[in-house]
Amino acid sequence: MSREQDLLAADIVDRGVVEGSQAFSVRVRRRRLPDFLGSVNLKYVRLGYTYLLSHGVYYILAAPVLLAIFGVHVGRLTWQDLFPECHAVDALFIVGLLGLMLYIYFDLAPRSVYLVDFACYRPPNELKISKAEFIRLAKQSGNFTDASIEFQHRGLKNSGLGDSTYMPRSVFRPAPHKITLRDGREEAAMVMFGAVDDLLAATQIRPKDINILVVNCGVLNTTPSLASMVINHYKLKHNINSFNLGGMGCAAGIIAVDLARDLLTAYPGSHALVVSMEAVSYTWYSGNRTDMLLPNCFFRMGAAAMLLSSCRIDRWRSKYELKQLVRTHKGMDDRSFGSIRVREDAEGKKGISVSKDVIEVGGHALKANITTLGPLVLPVSEQFHFFTNLLFKKKETKPYIPDYKLAFEHVCILATSKKVLDELQSHLELTEEYMEASRKTLERFGNTSSSSVWYELAYLEANSRVKRGDRIWQIAFGSGFKCNSVVWKALRNVRKPRVSPWVEEPN
Repeated sequence: MSREQDLLAADIVDRGVVEGSQAFSVRVRRRRLPDFLGSVNLKYVRLGYTYLLSHGVYYILAAPVLLAIFGVHVGRLTWQDLFPECHAVDALFIVGLLGLMLYIYFDLAPRSVYLVDFACYRPPNELKISKAEFIRLAKQSGNFTDASIEFQHRGLKNSGLGDSTYMPRSVFRPAPHKITLRDGREEAAMVMFGAVDDLLAATQIRPKDINILVVNCGVLNTTPSLASMVINHYKLKHNINSFNLGGMGCAAGIIAVDLARDLLTAYPGSHALVVSMEAVSYTWYSGNRTDMLLPNCFFRMGAAAMLLSSCRIDRWRSKYELKQLVRTHKGMDDRSFGSIRVREDAEGKKGISVSKDVIEVGGHALKANITTLGPLVLPVSEQFHFFTNLLFKKKETKPYIPDYKLAFEHVCILATSKKVLDELQSHLELTEEYMEASRKTLERFGNTSSSSVWYELAYLEANSRVKRGDRIWQIAFGSGFKCNSVVWKALRNVRKPRVSPWVEEPN
């Protein structure tokens, strides 16, 4: 019965004045992901094709045909046909001018953005915490009532987390201790610098060669900023383009990649360092509101650092090429806007409040996102099948939904909770193989917020799953409500890395 009640939501609707008195009615609806197979919003299909054309695909398709026609005609010409009365010096000048034109043409062509490498931080073993130890420390802190302890116990039991995730012990200090800005900064420094140190060691890039820095963290926003902390620690150059993204939730990691991509396009031949993290000590809630206790059960320590490049010479050593990136924001809808927010309870204790509508509004955002992404990634045969079914289908039949498994070899879904992963697997019709990286990451590291999708990609690499030409789809959700997707293409067979959060160090 309680399970059924968890899936229901009630809305009170004002019906106005009826027979001289104010009348209300109660509308009951189910909270779940929308039926992806039930309808297709053509607005998002059209948006996807707009992205396709705006990224110059029409030019790419036309260029081989034009080159072929040009080659056939030029092949029939002799030197005398081209330069009947031209001296050798003039001919060399003309050839040089043509070469300069070709250089300018290719130099102005859109540059690819490469992911040279990335690193995920694994905290020290003394910060490991099991579910049983979590409950024991929560009880000892004296901050929670018995009902709140029981609620967190049930949340952990059904969370999908294992017994080797990482938590800062400062959150369990008994009252009257309060989490301070110093606690947040110390945690941020630990995870950020740990990830960046591993990345610099793996890529051998010098800090002075980094031109762009983007750091994202959802809740902890300090002055000086986290980006300034990185600049100060690594002594990055004074004219670096630095950005600090805050308040954008678990989807901010892909937003940071999008910003870095735009900057790399604006500054060709540059290197961008992207750091994604969350300060768990600042997301911790020590009160007793159930809607604010749930994040305690899922959020854990972690951070990821990525090195992106728009240098063509870096292609040979890069692991992946960025192919597509689609962002969807449903903030215009009030339920979506208020589904996840930082707030204070009646006692002034701060935490993250998660609405019971979050799965439903997240499903709508995901539906819009993948409908926009489809035209960019799906095979032509699937798109043709989709459109013929859309144009000629009967009214009583559901529209044909393309099989997204044909577009990707690997899927990395933000490891939020077991329930969310189960819902997405069901609605996207993904196999256990596609879900393995997300489920293993949730079990081993918990929800590390925006860095979660990178721990999942690290899992695929540690198990030698990524082959040359494979396409990887990373999906992230965040407050607002946002759903973002990024697609990478493997440039080579990725070998098992020596340093990885999934490779245990020898004792």
